[in-house]
Amino acid sequence: MSKKIFLVSFFLLLGLFTKAQVYNPVKWKMSVEKISETEYELRINAKIQESWHLYSQNVPDGGPLPTHFTFIKDSKYKLVGEVAEENGKIINDPVFKLQIKFFEKETTFKQRIKINGNKPFQIKAEAEFMVCNDQSCLPPTYEDLFFDVTPTTAVNQEEAVSKAAVKVAAVNKISSIALVDIELKAEKKKTAEKKAVNIPKEDSKSLWSIFLLSLVSGFAALLTPCVFPMIPMTVSFFTKQSKNKAQGIRKAFLYGISIIAIYIFLGAIVTWAFGADSLNALSTNVIFNLLFFVLLLVFAMSFLGAFEIILPNSLANKVDNQADRGGVIGILFMALALAIVSFSCTGPIVGTLLVEAASRGGIAPFVGMFGFSLALAMPFTLFAAFPGWLNSMPKSGGWLNTVKVFLGFLELALAFKFLSNADLVLQLHWLERETFLSIWIAVFAALALYLFGKIQLPHDSPSSHISVGRLSLGIIVLAFTIYLIPGIWGAPLKMISGFPPPLNYSELPNGLGGSSEPNQSKESLPEGAEYGPHNITAFTDYEKGMQYAKKVGKPVMIDFTGHACVNCRKMEDNVWSDPKVLQVLKNDVVLISLYVDDKRELPVKDQIVSKITGKKIKYIGQKWSEFQTIAYKTNAQPLYVLVDNEGKNLSTPTAYNPDIDFYLNWLKTGISNFK
Repeated sequence: MSKKIFLVSFFLLLGLFTKAQVYNPVKWKMSVEKISETEYELRINAKIQESWHLYSQNVPDGGPLPTHFTFIKDSKYKLVGEVAEENGKIINDPVFKLQIKFFEKETTFKQRIKINGNKPFQIKAEAEFMVCNDQSCLPPTYEDLFFDVTPTTAVNQEEAVSKAAVKVAAVNKISSIALVDIELKAEKKKTAEKKAVNIPKEDSKSLWSIFLLSLVSGFAALLTPCVFPMIPMTVSFFTKQSKNKAQGIRKAFLYGISIIAIYIFLGAIVTWAFGADSLNALSTNVIFNLLFFVLLLVFAMSFLGAFEIILPNSLANKVDNQADRGGVIGILFMALALAIVSFSCTGPIVGTLLVEAASRGGIAPFVGMFGFSLALAMPFTLFAAFPGWLNSMPKSGGWLNTVKVFLGFLELALAFKFLSNADLVLQLHWLERETFLSIWIAVFAALALYLFGKIQLPHDSPSSHISVGRLSLGIIVLAFTIYLIPGIWGAPLKMISGFPPPLNYSELPNGLGGSSEPNQSKESLPEGAEYGPHNITAFTDYEKGMQYAKKVGKPVMIDFTGHACVNCRKMEDNVWSDPKVLQVLKNDVVLISLYVDDKRELPVKDQIVSKITGKKIKYIGQKWSEFQTIAYKTNAQPLYVLVDNEGKNLSTPTAYNPDIDFYLNWLKTGISNFK
């Protein structure tokens, strides 16, 4: 964005004072790193202002606009692979109902190339990107990128610079190029060290959620038939085999630490197998999601009693024999024996946790296995320290299988989330929102019937009554099932936001009965208009909308918005949906919604040169973005402007504000000024 825009932003528009400004929160810096004689790495560094974030190159369909790089073809080089990016942060976006990855503060993209000669040349490229903060999103922006590639015969530039630095005291001479290179390398080292010790807050929250989920799962695993009966037996073994209480407690602590070490080692294997940097990219991978759909389906069937997943008996016997050796080695093998013997119950839970941790990436598998194993190890250690507590433990019985079946139903519901992810990525529309919710309703209804004793499964013990706890849990599950039902007809279901497909990925995107209203049809719409959010008649072309407003004698509300604008959707869902606001928008104003990220190309005759950037305006969205920036001195969305039929402001423009009363008063004030 031209620096002149920052000067223009100080002037008032038509005598109105606003706090709006033109934002340019991303600064780009290009560099070239030599890999070998013929291979180089193009580095694109983006420094992002505080509170803003830049989206990843890989954003699921239906989400915000991803970052995209285009390299101008040249015979002097060819691209090797695709543009690599850093881990970033992944969140479950509450508006798009998708997992979306973005970057904050600073990030670097890398593209390898192979050169075809030894003469210096320049590579031209273009970055297309959009940024958002907690209040607004900016329209898609284009940045020209230039890389100066200077082939050299030097094998190791860093070594050459080091030698030159050694000679500086003797010859009192060193090239300015070497000095610059030294400074750059020192700066990169500082940046790397800073990143190594500073964990982003969002990543920390993500790891904490993994840890807590794993801890709860570990406690759930304790209540399964494979683990719970082993607690008194194992504690009894330690207390009887130890010469005194202190020795028994010491051995029990070592046993607990061994359990934790074994499961953390399992997390390390997963990280090593997939690679810590690539794990978080799996969440939108079709094969990954299909694979784990099948895996969780198998786990669910096992928990429900169709079959048992067990490891070979020979392996269990060998480990059990090693456990008799005593000492530290024996205790370690006892812990391994517990993991193997209880595998038919803990395996599906561990598998599910690893799936979730794998989709987060980084050290999440370690954190997940630590939380799970900590919960699993705690009772063995505590009961060994206080053996009297064993008397207060409930006796083993049929309730243990009930816990196992309950977990099986949860596994079954979760499996369809992975199938839904694959369907969304491929846009097959096989598992749309209604279908997904119907499956979940059926699963949780069956679980409620099971808890009420109306369904019996193979390993259930016969019972003439159900406990109060089981009845209470059944009521909770039934209530949740009833809560899901309105979602089939378009209810947002905010409680499970992020699990079902988004509302627009549906047979009825506007809900049952929401796609049209009495006496409404496309034929009744004015020329150039369409039905917008909540069936408000909206124009997407400024000129046509203004012509219609003059014809009917109504004021105009210009809505600068975007298809990928998160806060625009929040305003539409939470503020525009209010009956009083909706009545005003439908009856008292003409709505003109201008999408600044509209990627449709303008006719050639309309592709003029931008007064702001000096580049040709190619797309419809660029045209509206230019209009917003010049007219209202801001390029952030959403922006709402009330104007009369001549385009003059009726009130001060307003941006994102979820206060319904404020928005309603703002509308009424502008309309009263028009009258």
